[in-house]
Amino acid sequence: MNADKAALKDLLTKRRALVQPTKHGFPAPRGKGRRAPGLSQQQVDRLTNRPMGTYYRLESGNLASLPASDYLRTIAQLFGLNEQEWQALHRYAGLGDPPGPLYDSSGLEVPGVWQEAVNGFTHPAYVTDARWDLLAHNEPFAELFPDRRIPTNTMRWMLLDPTARHMLLDWDTVWAPLVLPQLRAALTERPQDPVLTGIVHDVTTDPDLAPIWHAGGAHIHPDGDERPIHHARYGPGHVTMCAAQPLTARGARLIILIYHPGTDKRHTRLPMLRATNTTPQPSNAN
Repeated sequence: MNADKAALKDLLTKRRALVQPTKHGFPAPRGKGRRAPGLSQQQVDRLTNRPMGTYYRLESGNLASLPASDYLRTIAQLFGLNEQEWQALHRYAGLGDPPGPLYDSSGLEVPGVWQEAVNGFTHPAYVTDARWDLLAHNEPFAELFPDRRIPTNTMRWMLLDPTARHMLLDWDTVWAPLVLPQLRAALTERPQDPVLTGIVHDVTTDPDLAPIWHAGGAHIHPDGDERPIHHARYGPGHVTMCAAQPLTARGARLIILIYHPGTDKRHTRLPMLRATNTTPQPSNAN
C-alpha cells in the first residue's frame, strides 16, 4: 500500500470510529461479541445511499477509479471532518485540493491571536473573512481612512462606497478591474453565500461596475500588487500589497499594505525572495 492510500485508510478508519451508530438510527450492538467502535462500513454505505462495498473500497484504497468529489464531501460531513481533514482526504484520494470548503461556515472566523499579530505590524494590516467582513485591523490601517471610518466589509467598500472611489486612485482602471475577479473567484466556492451574492447583485446593477464585471478577468489575489491610493493623513501615494491566508480559515486573508508617499512610482522594488542554501538532492547514481 502506498503512502497516500495508507494515510487515507488511517484518516477514514479513525474518524469513522468516532461516529455513534445510534445517532443515525441504528440500534446499539448487543450480544457477547466485541464490536469495533463507530459506524460499520455497511452502515456508511446505507447512510450515503451507495451499493454495499463502496465505502470498503474507498477506505481500503481499492476503487477502480478516482472517487467523485461529491462522494468524498458526503463522507467528510458524515464523519464530522474539519477543513484541514477535508483537504487531506481530498488529496489522499488523489483529487488534489477540494473545490471548496466543507461547510458554509468555514472561513468566517480565525483564532483570536490574529488580532495580536496584526497589532504587531508597523504597516497598515488587517484580516478579513471569506466574505471580506473585517475581523481584525491595526491602528495604521485605521489611519488610512478619513475620520478613521473603517469599512465593515472591505470588498463592498472598495467597489460600492463613494469614499473608496475617491480614496482608491484610478479606481475605474486600476482597482475595480483587479478587485472584481477576486469577488467572482470567491463566489465560485460559495455560490449561495448571502453576503457575496448581495455584493454581486449591487455590482451588476451599478452602471460603472457592471461592464467591468461582465468583461471578466483572471486576477484572483492582490499579493505583490502596487496600486495608487490617497492616504487620509499623508496624501497621495502607492501601496504595495502583501497577501496571505490563515490556514485554519479557507478564504480568509491577511493583507499588509506597504505605503509609499508621493505619486512617483520609481521607488526601489525588492527582488523576489528565493532560498539560496538548499539541501542537495540525493544522487540517483549507484
